[in-house]
Amino acid sequence: MPYWHNKGKSKKVKGKSWILFIFTFYLLPFTLQLALPGCASVPGRSELPLRTASGEQLVELLQERKAAVQSMKGLFSVSIKGPGIPIAQRVEGAVYYQGPDSLRLRGFTRLGGELFDLVLRDGHYRLRLPTMGKMLAGRLSEWSRMGTVSRPFKLSVWAVTGAVGITPIANDERVKLVEEGDRYRLEVYADVEPSGSASPSRHIWFERRRLQVVQEDRLIATGEVEATVEFEDFRPVTHASTGTSVSSGAVGVPDIMLKPFTVTAYDRQGQGSLTMKFHEIVTNPVLKLDELGLAGAGGAMRLRAASPERSREGEWREDPGR
Repeated sequence: MPYWHNKGKSKKVKGKSWILFIFTFYLLPFTLQLALPGCASVPGRSELPLRTASGEQLVELLQERKAAVQSMKGLFSVSIKGPGIPIAQRVEGAVYYQGPDSLRLRGFTRLGGELFDLVLRDGHYRLRLPTMGKMLAGRLSEWSRMGTVSRPFKLSVWAVTGAVGITPIANDERVKLVEEGDRYRLEVYADVEPSGSASPSRHIWFERRRLQVVQEDRLIATGEVEATVEFEDFRPVTHASTGTSVSSGAVGVPDIMLKPFTVTAYDRQGQGSLTMKFHEIVTNPVLKLDELGLAGAGGAMRLRAASPERSREGEWREDPGR
């Protein structure tokens, strides 16, 4: 016989009292759920029907989604695994983006101490490591000059740029669409004309219910995958200027602006991985020049090494701001 414990004493719950107990704690929630269909939650992704799209429509969709984000800022936590990382394994960070190519990533300890400050613009980069008192500036084409830290930072940039918006297909690129069950794989080739020996430079994977990009593979010339970036936990975000989360769609239905709040990047060359979890994403805010790490006349960024010692571009030097 069941008992209801109260103030250290036992009382038997008999007859109608026991029936009422069962109804209140077990059956009532289920009854209310059936009686109040208007309170049902929005259907999940798995409940939506599969959508059909052509390669041209997916290309257009990438372009429209990228164009819808002129600027962005966000707060995130990132866990980094891999060799040659002179910073904490878990980092709090902030990202600032201004189209078409200004990007700033900042990393902090949990107590607010600055760990790194990476700024990209006009094909150049500037990396500050305040804890080491070092700074490096150079061309993006010479990214490897960073040494052992180059791969973790490249993965970070790929993860963030994917969250901002997957890079659209260029005019001199061609695509091939492959259907794989509940996913589309868009293969991107650097050459316009088909070639039997050509290898794709990217694989872009779309889930077919909301046509969100859930994975991007970056390949090298031999066809091997250099890095894989996966996107999860899509949530609606609003434009800072309009307060709406609806943007135009390329497949005949309104395209709700969703952004991945969890991004995982894998170095397929075996040198590590990172997982970035966003706490907040704001699209199209008005960003100040200092938020973007810009300085100089007209907001032009001084990325080339310009120390009193006249150190060459692409060489580590002392951080003048230390």
